[in-house]
Amino acid sequence: MTCTRLYKGEKKAKNIQTNMSTIPFPVKSPVLTFIILTLLPCFLHALGDAAVYKITSREALEINAGHSGISGKAAASDHPLGEVCNCSPSPAPDLVFENQRLALVYPIIQSFKNIITSDPLGITSTWVGSDICNYRGFYCDNPPDDPSVRALAGIDFNGYQLAAPTLDGFIDLLPDLAIFHANTNNFTGIISPKIAQLRYLYELDISNNLFSGQFPTAVLGMNGLSFLDIRFNSFSGSVPAQIFTQPLDVLFINNNNFMQTLPNNLGNTPVRYLTFANNNFVGSIPRSIGNASATLVEVLFLNNKLSGCLPYEIGLLTSATVFDVGNNFLTGPIPCSFACLEKMEVLKLAGNQFYGKIPEEVCGLGNLANLSLSDNYFRYLGPTCRSLIKRGVLDVSNNCIHGLPNQRPAAECWDFYYFHLKHCPSSLPRYNANVVPCNINHSSLHSLPPSKTAVSFTSPSYSALVSHRRPPPLP
Repeated sequence: MTCTRLYKGEKKAKNIQTNMSTIPFPVKSPVLTFIILTLLPCFLHALGDAAVYKITSREALEINAGHSGISGKAAASDHPLGEVCNCSPSPAPDLVFENQRLALVYPIIQSFKNIITSDPLGITSTWVGSDICNYRGFYCDNPPDDPSVRALAGIDFNGYQLAAPTLDGFIDLLPDLAIFHANTNNFTGIISPKIAQLRYLYELDISNNLFSGQFPTAVLGMNGLSFLDIRFNSFSGSVPAQIFTQPLDVLFINNNNFMQTLPNNLGNTPVRYLTFANNNFVGSIPRSIGNASATLVEVLFLNNKLSGCLPYEIGLLTSATVFDVGNNFLTGPIPCSFACLEKMEVLKLAGNQFYGKIPEEVCGLGNLANLSLSDNYFRYLGPTCRSLIKRGVLDVSNNCIHGLPNQRPAAECWDFYYFHLKHCPSSLPRYNANVVPCNINHSSLHSLPPSKTAVSFTSPSYSALVSHRRPPPLP
């Protein structure tokens, strides 16, 4: 496992000592004085064993959080050590902890261990003793508010196949937690609203579990959160519009049971990697998507029930490298604004009801590695597009293009164009499929540098479509 810091801050360990130099006693009786003087050495010895914490010289463990720039996101403040949990038993008196922060999370971990109903890999057998930083799946680092000590900063249960009826009363009671990863387990229940009090938490991954019910609204308003992955669960209902106003870098909600129209404020999101795939979203893609032009890098809408025409504003996503709306009910021509997607590498519109001519300007995009237009009703394409077919970049199978192999039967194409073709509403402001809102030298279009040949493409968003796979580090 690659090592990276969980928190920012230098490692400056110092001993934690309990000042036992002055202990006042109200001595008024000779007999009482004799008893005190007799028992005082034993009392001090026992108190010292229970109060003095052990400092080791081992360096803080660090884990790979799965995307670049891992750092403590929240500002330092007074640590509510005395308010972490007042419901769990205190640590056993014979255990010696590195510091008070680790001592206070011990009973929380043990309480969670007691409700685990399945542990096929024997993970929890390592959760014994006072060396919490050596428990399997637990990682420590120096918190921003006190770099002289170590705290429980990260939990990585990915692939452990643990089962528990709830995470409530566990992660929400770990005040120094910055990262929680639990892909491929069997956790159920709800996500406690109390996690909003975790000032350092910036990565939450509960993907590929057994969570159900509504979207976990506990994460709303957590402005320190930058990575949210809830894919491959059974969440249903709607996705709150508020999530698209939060300062997230990654939002993976694919492979659930969400059923709604996409929120109109979708374009307000600062998210770079966004997956809606394999749900039941309906209606059209909001035109506000163009407002995300400065940040949106990859977006997956595939395998939903989206309909209507592609908004012209998609062509404003000049930072985008992946755009996939495959297998929906979308229709209309490809807007020529798509010719402005200069960084686009993967563009997939397959499995819809698009029609008309494939714009040469789109085929001329220099970074294309995969242009998938199969299973539509396109009728025409020019020489630039034909060159992409020869290089394996463009797939136009099962369309209505005369003279190309593997096309729809002529009768099927005739039936679509005469009875089922739906025109895009020309009354929409700014909508004109033939307008290119950027500078392109059309006279030299056919002499553009050739697009990439087909290559294997590594994408964090497409990796999120595999339930047990952790998306690769983000660029």
